[in-house]
Amino acid sequence: MRRWLRQLPNIISSIRIALVVPIALALAHHRPLATLWLFAVAAASDGLDGFLARRFGWQSEFGGVLDPVADKVMLATVFVMLALLGNVPVWLAAAVIARDSVIVFGAVSYRLLIGPVPARPSRISKLNTACQIAFLLSVIGAQQIAWVSAGKLPLGALVLVTVVVSGIDYVLVYGRQAAAETRARQEIAGTGRTKPV
Repeated sequence: MRRWLRQLPNIISSIRIALVVPIALALAHHRPLATLWLFAVAAASDGLDGFLARRFGWQSEFGGVLDPVADKVMLATVFVMLALLGNVPVWLAAAVIARDSVIVFGAVSYRLLIGPVPARPSRISKLNTACQIAFLLSVIGAQQIAWVSAGKLPLGALVLVTVVVSGIDYVLVYGRQAAAETRARQEIAGTGRTKPV
């Protein structure tokens, strides 16, 4: 039983990925209320899996990859769908997708050239995710609740700012880590010692 519970955060992340299809279908069929509920559940699961992993020590290398992947798949899909429907500016959706593409490409390159990628999302990255979720909720919810639409513009501006800042932060942080790791390997090769695993 205990072993199964350790996988609970990963199960929740997997459910978040599975919800992408019904969310996209609800958007495509212009069902804002169903979309709002489905997206709200998916967004809530993002906080729940992280809380459980930290609270009970259920972190894993697989979970460290699955959780951000689930976030990116969910948010990117909703941004693209809303942009296609004309509810979100195409340039904002493009900025979000471009940031995620840079991060994924960087992570894959780091894994192939350097080694395992440290799964430590920065504060600005967490803020960006929160801003994206809040913005998308405001866009979807505006079709059901009139006053919610007032938050779309400031939240959209926050999304853009945090997308740019967090994207630059990722490049700088992992660029420095890659450079430090490369220097360490060169020094070890120069002394003939073996780097501890």
